[in-house]
Amino acid sequence: MWPVVWTAMRTYAPYITFPVAFVVGAVGYHLEWFIRGTPNSREEKSILELREDRKLQEQAETDSTQVLSLKEKLEFTPRAALNRNRPEKS
Repeated sequence: MWPVVWTAMRTYAPYITFPVAFVVGAVGYHLEWFIRGTPNSREEKSILELREDRKLQEQAETDSTQVLSLKEKLEFTPRAALNRNRPEKS
């Protein structure tokens, strides 16, 4: 008797598993919607948009006319192996 039951369960498992999974998924979806409530009408900005806004704000606050000259920038660059022939400052 048991071999017949196991064979029947193995044969009809997909036909029983899919509806059960469908019902569990639907109940979970509606339960989550009920717990969270209605979605807010306000759209949240993505991380990329927040970063762009922050960068624009920082750029607007700084004075764009005050920049380092190229000579001052060269002083802070590290000495590389390819720059051996560059004349040193005294």
